[in-house]
Amino acid sequence: MPGARITAFTATCSAGAGNAALLRSLREARTGLRANDFGRKPLDTWVGRVDGVEEATLPAGLASFDCRNNRLAWMGLQRDGFHEAVTAARARHGADRVALVLGTSTSSIGATEEAYARLDGNQFPADMRRPAVHTPHSTAEFLQRALELDNVAFTVATACSSSAKAFAQGARLLDLDVADAVVVGGVDSLCGSVLFGFNSLALISPEVCRPFDAGRRGINIGEAAAFALLERDGGRFTLAGFGESSDAHHMSAPHPQGLGAQAAIEEALSTAGLSADAIGYANLHGTASQKNDEIEAQVIARLFPAGTHASSTKGWTGHTLGAAGALEAVIALLAMDAGFAPGNLNARQLDALCGPQVKLTGRSMVIRHALSSSFGFGGSNCVLVFSRDAREPV
Repeated sequence: MPGARITAFTATCSAGAGNAALLRSLREARTGLRANDFGRKPLDTWVGRVDGVEEATLPAGLASFDCRNNRLAWMGLQRDGFHEAVTAARARHGADRVALVLGTSTSSIGATEEAYARLDGNQFPADMRRPAVHTPHSTAEFLQRALELDNVAFTVATACSSSAKAFAQGARLLDLDVADAVVVGGVDSLCGSVLFGFNSLALISPEVCRPFDAGRRGINIGEAAAFALLERDGGRFTLAGFGESSDAHHMSAPHPQGLGAQAAIEEALSTAGLSADAIGYANLHGTASQKNDEIEAQVIARLFPAGTHASSTKGWTGHTLGAAGALEAVIALLAMDAGFAPGNLNARQLDALCGPQVKLTGRSMVIRHALSSSFGFGGSNCVLVFSRDAREPV
């Protein structure tokens, strides 16, 4: 089933708008996090806020979809020639043969929050009476219309694994001949529900997040739009394998032995036909929360050889929730393309549970195969394995 070719990809986040800017931040160990300035009464934390979202405008005819999440999605489409790549795929295959799978955890809920905050008596204010922004499917529907696609469009909402699962679902659509090309990705933007919701769980850090650090204090929330175009042929990279599992253990805590995470990693490697020692770089979920990092560190130490370079990149971007899987998939692709594996930005002393795989600093290296892990609330896990063309010189 795996083997979908990646013919285009892009990411826009606080650490960079587009692939070149993001890679530059990764190389220079320059964070995109800043002291929280979002909302009427900002929480005492740091956020990965994307500049320019407030000023962005949607294309003509789609004004009813206007909200922060959809503006961010539109911004993301304009980078790295991605919109043009989808247009070309639509011309090659036909609009009815190009599908869309979007991962998001909040979609346009920020618009609904605003509508409730500005209630006109017992009704939404007139300018917010737009059903298109008060549905979990808002961003996927907006993207389908903006890209002029006539195949299926799905929204995947499995918390932090949402847009990693979009890649897996996209590969299945190709395999089942439902589509000849699939736009996959994730978009999530800052909103009060997420910031205050995570704060109510005592998971928000008052300082910059430090994944896998012994003194980590919690997560920083970020926002991002990241996309890839999957087709059967073309491109220099392949979605070689994926693995999915469910812990069925707890609504918010991972399985104490990380059995679900391990199962997803092992399935991803198996479907890719690779052993753990083939993975050059592993982009970890690494949220900087106490339990996630503790469990994930033990799983990585258990499964991978010492030579694997593993890290979390949330010190650059924050936790971008439903967009995290797609954003970190793009980072894994950039790592292979540039021959550069990032470290754990902001971490100073690694947790004693970390094995030699987890690295503090980045380094240049040849990466033929990369892995990206996404572990969501409720134990919804998805792991992706990417490979570069074996015929390509390094």
